Amino acid sequence: MTIATQKLTLEEYLVYDNGTDTQYELIDGELVAMPPESDRNNLIALYLLTEFLKFVSIRLIRHKDTEIVVTGNRTRVRLPDLMILTEELLTALGGKRATITQDMPSPALVVEVVSPGKINEDRDYRYKRSEYAARGILEYWIIDPQKEQVTVLTLVDGFYEEALFQEDEIIISITFALIKLTAKQILTAGDNNPS
Repeated sequence: MTIATQKLTLEEYLVYDNGTDTQYELIDGELVAMPPESDRNNLIALYLLTEFLKFVSIRLIRHKDTEIVVTGNRTRVRLPDLMILTEELLTALGGKRATITQDMPSPALVVEVVSPGKINEDRDYRYKRSEYAARGILEYWIIDPQKEQVTVLTLVDGFYEEALFQEDEIIISITFALIKLTAKQILTAGDNNPS
């Protein structure tokens, strides 16, 4: 839901506080309230977090708490479901507000878990794909419980090359080659009655 206000600059967004705990993304100067995730989507993101912890220091993992500035028609700020930072990015953040600005290095990986509906699909498959590529993020995973698939996008010469994984296919990650998960393992992490 877009909040009807004047267009905000990045600086105004970074100090915005309406006294609630509502999270917002900044899309072309407009505040867009982010509704709470479904329990299933949260569990999928948490499952991936626990799997990455086997290979990546907890200092480099962010779950729905770090925003990243990207470029659209105007400045945009996204709140990914999961991110893996680089050591250089961690140093650049320096313990300050968890906002990755344009002058900072890019994260190594961003993961989005798609919520139902065309608007959410378009946001994760189209808009964020181009925004994250332009931001230089090496790998972008789109976890889609509705389509029962995991899309791994790897940045090559400024554009994402796409690999699609379903069922018992093992996810292939150039950046995180030690991860040995199947699409089914990831997608069923959020099921109430896993098989």
